[in-house]
Amino acid sequence: MASKRSEDEYGEKVNRAIVDTGVKMATGLVVGGVFSLVLFKRRTWPIAFGVGTGFGMGYSNAENDFQNKNAALLKRLQVDIQLHN
Repeated sequence: MASKRSEDEYGEKVNRAIVDTGVKMATGLVVGGVFSLVLFKRRTWPIAFGVGTGFGMGYSNAENDFQNKNAALLKRLQVDIQLHN
């Protein structure tokens, strides 16, 4: 099996970061919207807070993924170990 090129790994990290951040922001939007409608008499700040929190969580995860060089290697090793068992 050929190893992945560094460009491919970088692209996968970027894709994972975008999707993760988008999911977290959408979840924050929904949760903020529910809180806005139910508890806060249709104020907009819970929605902004939820989206901002989701963005911050996604950014933090992406930053950790880009800085942690061993994470991709560990994931590959875990998959290889599971395949051989």
